[in-house]
Amino acid sequence: MPGFATRAIKAASRVPPAPQPPVNVPVYLSSTFEVGSALELAELLEFQRPGHSYSRYSNPTHEALELALAELEGAEACQITGSGMAAIHAVILSLLRSGDELLIPRAVYGGVVGLSGAVLDRAGIATRAVETTDLAAVEAAIGDRTRLIWLETISNPTTAMADVAAVAAMAHARDVMVAVDNTFASPYLANPLALGADLVVHSTTKYVGGHSDITGGAALGSAELIAGVRKVVINAGGNASPMEAFLALRGLKTLALRMEHHSATALAVAGALEGAPGVHAVRYPGLTSHPQHALAVQNLRGGMAGGMLALELSGGRVAGERFLDLLHVAVHATSLGSVESLCSHPASSSHRQLGEAELAAAGLTPGMIRVSIGLEDADDLIADLASAAAGAAA
Repeated sequence: MPGFATRAIKAASRVPPAPQPPVNVPVYLSSTFEVGSALELAELLEFQRPGHSYSRYSNPTHEALELALAELEGAEACQITGSGMAAIHAVILSLLRSGDELLIPRAVYGGVVGLSGAVLDRAGIATRAVETTDLAAVEAAIGDRTRLIWLETISNPTTAMADVAAVAAMAHARDVMVAVDNTFASPYLANPLALGADLVVHSTTKYVGGHSDITGGAALGSAELIAGVRKVVINAGGNASPMEAFLALRGLKTLALRMEHHSATALAVAGALEGAPGVHAVRYPGLTSHPQHALAVQNLRGGMAGGMLALELSGGRVAGERFLDLLHVAVHATSLGSVESLCSHPASSSHRQLGEAELAAAGLTPGMIRVSIGLEDADDLIADLASAAAGAAA
């Protein structure tokens, strides 16, 4: 008889049969999977047969989330990652190489700005900012070295919206690809691939997860393009955690309900704060005062505009920083898309690397507050945010 240690390992590794399928996708907390032959392992590592060998390459829980996201985004394939930035990094490096140029919006997530300066520049990939809401400016910016245009369905943090379909048509006429960060909208409100985008990314940390308890990302597109993204993820080690993939699957089940609630409450809050004491302006695509309101109605599901809004406070940077100390319902924290409302001051947090001139060029005022509307009662949020804005201006 084998020794105790041998029997304990074998017994604890035995997977029992499950004739009744589980309601929830199991969490496969295994880094490796048994194979029957050297040939089988080689084919698994090259994705030449279905199955799994090592969780840096693939995992059943990963696969379940990838299939679900691909279905909801209308994509052929999906690759999940350990963070939204890992997905952005993998998409860009899968398409660009030294000597190529990337066009990004002037108002773009600060992580993309950081990636450009800390990583892409070192790889010889040039980055140029352009006003992507101005089609003439985009067309003029496309040069011989341009290989990719980066867009955000709803920009972070200004809520500006580019015309994805128009930019994609313009880009494809010049053999340039388009990738869209759809995090602010989620797959429920928008599907950029249907508008002509080549690739879509999400920080699943945000609306997909929805509970401020995971970190993850995803890239979606054609099978061919995602195969390239997957090579970067595998070789750079940007793989996701099976547990966080499981929690993202949990979040997807309530995404529609949450986005409807986020959108309805955000519209009520945005309308109540327009013209409120201490508030210079409210930027929310659901408001008729938003410059791209018509585009929001056209491209976002059912006229809903999501849960993200930007408050421009009257007192500049001082008011923006003071506002955060006066909150009682909303939470001063980074991130977004969760059940609790979160507020941040981009000029001193996500976009802290930008100088005053760069902030102004991006349309990001020193007193701007990014607000992620959660699932609290609308009246409580309106009272809290209005009180903080008035207090910050006092």
